[in-house]
Amino acid sequence: MYQLIKNLPNVVRRSLDGASIPFAPANSDFANFKAQINADEAQLEDSEGTLMTAEQAKAYVATLP
Repeated sequence: MYQLIKNLPNVVRRSLDGASIPFAPANSDFANFKAQINADEAQLEDSEGTLMTAEQAKAYVATLP
């Protein structure tokens, strides 16, 4: 599972280990995050902790670099 971080709009937190992953196309963790969301292998929470639907998460990921 991943969660958006309220005060850091270009970062997602990986719940498994608490790692902060910047939205950088060259970052392999970022690429993996996008791939997992698009393959329905992970879930995404908004910055308030509300779980997004798979469709909402995919739509959000589609807006990223």
